[in-house]
Amino acid sequence: MPRNPSTGVYSKPAGTTPSVGQIIDPAPWNQLTSDLGNEITNSLPRDGSAPMVAPIKAASGTVSAPGVGFASNPQTGIYLKGGGLLGFTQNGVDVTFDKGMVYAAKSGDYTALASDDNAVHRFTAAATLTLTAAATLGANWHYVAIADGGDVTIDPNGSETIDGAATLVVPNGYSAFIICSGSAFFTNKVLTRLVAKADSSAVGSFVDGLTLSNNTGSPNTHVDFAAGSARSGSLFVSSAGSFTKRINGTWAVGTGSGGLDAGSVAANASYFAYALRKTADGTFDVVFSTSATIGGVTTTLLTGYSIVKCIGGVLTDGSSNIRQFTMNPRDDYTFTSPVKDAVNAAISTTSALLALTVLNGVKAKAKVRFEFTSSATTNAALLSDPAQGSLTSGIGGDGANVGTIQVASGFAVSSQEIWTNTSRQIRYVAGASGNLWVWTDGFIFPCGRNA
Repeated sequence: MPRNPSTGVYSKPAGTTPSVGQIIDPAPWNQLTSDLGNEITNSLPRDGSAPMVAPIKAASGTVSAPGVGFASNPQTGIYLKGGGLLGFTQNGVDVTFDKGMVYAAKSGDYTALASDDNAVHRFTAAATLTLTAAATLGANWHYVAIADGGDVTIDPNGSETIDGAATLVVPNGYSAFIICSGSAFFTNKVLTRLVAKADSSAVGSFVDGLTLSNNTGSPNTHVDFAAGSARSGSLFVSSAGSFTKRINGTWAVGTGSGGLDAGSVAANASYFAYALRKTADGTFDVVFSTSATIGGVTTTLLTGYSIVKCIGGVLTDGSSNIRQFTMNPRDDYTFTSPVKDAVNAAISTTSALLALTVLNGVKAKAKVRFEFTSSATTNAALLSDPAQGSLTSGIGGDGANVGTIQVASGFAVSSQEIWTNTSRQIRYVAGASGNLWVWTDGFIFPCGRNA
């Protein structure tokens, strides 16, 4: 072949450049015509009627003069970058294409590498995502972390930051798009705005539904919770149907299971019911505790759950059975059988404290009825909130709420709702000596229900 395969330059065979009057030798001329026919055959038709049968070898070109361009726009096309990389240019400007996206599931802690550029990793459990040094990952490195089973904490290398902070928590159910600048990390702020929106819409604390009642089949040991929801700040949980917990067993997952955070059921005790949210899927559960605060609940058995809010309470009697009750709107409890908390108790001009059958450890509004007798006529009694201090009974003092004795040793009766202190107590005092009977019909323990 007279065409040089390296340079593509065609050279005629020798003896094919005749002079005037020279007799033409057919051999070289036949070779020439044969070569020309072959080269025409090996040429690519401009009309595209035939394809190439071997790779096209284009010039390397540059970003402003690509090796493969277009007649109408020679600055748009393909060129060879340094390092043997393929480059694309558009109007003389380099066009960058992303790497292929790679998906993987992660069940625990992970360190993101340079090879994870444009990766999408779904974390199926709570985990820490450690980022390799930004200088190593390089500018434009990017990555998506999906929290789908627990919160994911993103921890940059050393003192490097993400969105200006030392770490970033991706809450369960959210995702974050992470970008490296070569010296620090940033997100596209979508997560920040979503979390901020969720927080702003989650402000406040309430209980809707979730009313308590004695279980029909096992009223002494089991408590039913109606469908409803509870929120405290950003924590929210709901139950689509009735849910049951028993107070005579330690806590276990699910309706009908034990509900105590620790120990065993005791006599004459207070048990507070707390709504739980499972971190992994947001499902509802309940735990009972003698603690009047979330901070005091024993959480040993509650791994994987968050305590959302107190949603009510129950009392046990001397036999460690749940006192029968009816729960009315606005966190109002009425005992099926009134409790006698004072029987013929001595009352005098000295103020004293009386413990009632209400929840211990919190202030509750006791629903009480009184009966008062005294040998002194014009004598009256005053029962009050201990927060008011020691009061004096009578028209010359702080008044009364049990009627004046009109006949010596006669009876006066009354009823009232009175706030207790956190030790279940109210104060009582009279204008003169006498005796007092007190019945507790129930109590109001505010948990945030408006209905």
